[in-house]
Amino acid sequence: MNTAYSGTAMRADIIVVGGGPAGMMAAVAGAENGGTVCLLEPNERLGKKLNITGKGRCNLTNLCDLDTFLQNVPRNGKFLYSAWNQFDSGSLMAFFEALGVPLKVERGNRVFPVSDRAFDISGALEKRLRQLGVQVIRDRAQALLIRDGSLQGVSTGGGDRAAARVIVAAGGVSYPLTGSTGDGYRLAEQAGHKIVEPRGSLVPLCAAGTLCAQAQGLSLRNVALRVYENGKKIYQDFGEMLFTHFGVSGPMILSASAHMRHFGKKSYRLEIDLKPALDEPALDKRLISDFGKHPNSDFVNALDELLPRKLIGPFAELTGIPPREKVHDLTREQRRRVLTLLKVLPLEITGPRPVTEAIVTSGGVAVKEINPSTMESKLLPGLFFAGEVLDVDAYTGGFNLQIAWCTGHLAGQAAARFEHTGCPLGGTTVERNSHG
Repeated sequence: MNTAYSGTAMRADIIVVGGGPAGMMAAVAGAENGGTVCLLEPNERLGKKLNITGKGRCNLTNLCDLDTFLQNVPRNGKFLYSAWNQFDSGSLMAFFEALGVPLKVERGNRVFPVSDRAFDISGALEKRLRQLGVQVIRDRAQALLIRDGSLQGVSTGGGDRAAARVIVAAGGVSYPLTGSTGDGYRLAEQAGHKIVEPRGSLVPLCAAGTLCAQAQGLSLRNVALRVYENGKKIYQDFGEMLFTHFGVSGPMILSASAHMRHFGKKSYRLEIDLKPALDEPALDKRLISDFGKHPNSDFVNALDELLPRKLIGPFAELTGIPPREKVHDLTREQRRRVLTLLKVLPLEITGPRPVTEAIVTSGGVAVKEINPSTMESKLLPGLFFAGEVLDVDAYTGGFNLQIAWCTGHLAGQAAARFEHTGCPLGGTTVERNSHG
């Protein structure tokens, strides 16, 4: 299809699509390397999703070495080799501290601003964008402008914007209220890129049975978790989780979900150890002691010191012991059943919640079609990608934001150094290439 320009095309060396962490970093890097940069973001403020990460505290990276970083990127980690080497977590920390944001390192080498305010991170980036003269436009990219195989700019609601280089950093499809609506995928498809089907990663899980719904709203701390795929243990963790009306959520569950990548092909089961500090002999002594204090009580009333109140009913139901059976009538086998469930509370997982509820998107632009040394498209010169729009995702702990920072930095740097050999914008027609 041929479409006439509006005649009021506004020029820049580089257009960055998306004002999240990858987009802001790309704009900064592009401008620092001499490019005139225009940043397109439809939200009323930049970094909307960034500002809610880590419960508003912003776990912006993980202070680790390359091997540890790659171990925490289960999908296409090796693609990030160059991006990490050019802008690793240490470089990122130096970058923000130079912008006046003091940082601290917490458990698991997770890095946060000392203030515990994500707004300090986004605010520092906005200030740097202003210092560099980056033009921020509140508008949405509607299409790439392509003529005769040459990238010419971006079409927006406010008109055509001319640029020989475009960096797509529009995020995935998680948290759509923050602006992640899949625009980046549509732009990539225009250039002929393959999109690996997006799905949720770091996402709550749906569970079979009624236990979770009965315990809805209950948060458990200091419990252990084991994840089984087709009966084989693939992951374990220790921490906090939450029962919901559909299943389970919370930090430990979100981390576990990143390891569960074959729903529909494989089965998944969770096992929760409610008493990880006690081995079975010690826990059996505890049960004998607790039951000994209440020999004439109903079984269900003898669990008060062992379990949170919301969990007692559904737990007792799973034991198969009549709730009104007297404690002094319990057999050794019944006590063993209680012990087993305290150490191994099973949950059959039926699937993840929708991708819109995920923290990050797994899937996206196929990385085999991207040059890992520059983040440039192998299909359309001058087109670059960064951040969550790429088919790369990681576990929790600051690794996903580090992916955004380092790919954005590399894309901005490479775009600023890119020499465009195509026709300059200003002709009478543009081909909006929609094949894919």
